[in-house]
Amino acid sequence: MWTIDTPTGTIILVGEIAAVPKSTPWQPELLEEASAEASRVILRAPPKFSPGDIFRLIFSGGKFTKLPDRSTAADYLSSEQRARLAALEAEYDIDYDRRSFLMTSFDLLARRLDFDDDTTKDATDIVRKAAKRADVPITRPERFRGEDLLDDLAEAPPEDHIPCLVAAMTAVEAGQEVITARGDAWRTFDVAGVMDNPLEIALGTCWPWADDNLGEEIRDQWTGMIADAAADTGVTLAVVPLRVLAEDGGVLDQLEARGFEIFGPDWR
Repeated sequence: MWTIDTPTGTIILVGEIAAVPKSTPWQPELLEEASAEASRVILRAPPKFSPGDIFRLIFSGGKFTKLPDRSTAADYLSSEQRARLAALEAEYDIDYDRRSFLMTSFDLLARRLDFDDDTTKDATDIVRKAAKRADVPITRPERFRGEDLLDDLAEAPPEDHIPCLVAAMTAVEAGQEVITARGDAWRTFDVAGVMDNPLEIALGTCWPWADDNLGEEIRDQWTGMIADAAADTGVTLAVVPLRVLAEDGGVLDQLEARGFEIFGPDWR
């Protein structure tokens, strides 16, 4: 957590990671207590997908899941990158040659590394439920439209997703130890340890976080909402993805640049 004292109250920022392993011991009850005593909470908003967006994804799925024009991975990757991918294909008995790099990356992280298997509730879920029980108002950033997200994804050339693929391969090659190490770094306030973890790097390098336009909009939304909360009375509790808070040029850097004094763990 980080705190910012304002003339009329306090802002508490909780840096959240996705998929907290059940093996990571932490104390969610303290977060529940803080949520119940807050004047308001700010939580992330899921994207807004309409039935039309779902049908569009179904009928144009190949555009999102396959490389274009019958091209293959070797048409885009360096020989070293293709060799690494081939080694993973052999290890897991799967053919990634025609898959889009983003879908390959998601498969590597979710199915081969299993980073989101055997996890516990995340901070957003805990705060949301505690705030509802205590009748604490909940506000969220503006939701992204599914149509806009799909348009952005469809327009991105395969080359844009190569950094994501490379980071995903690095995480899988490092093994499941990175999952435990990431959770341990998070619970012990080792922000640099989380941000330097191969799994966290992969999650932060893949769409939508690494997209210049979407990523910037996500950061600006959070920075604006937290800065606006400085004018409110009482305690504002905001649960923000840690990578959005602590990355270079992220929300904490932006708030500091606006003159806010931030107390809490080192994030650089």
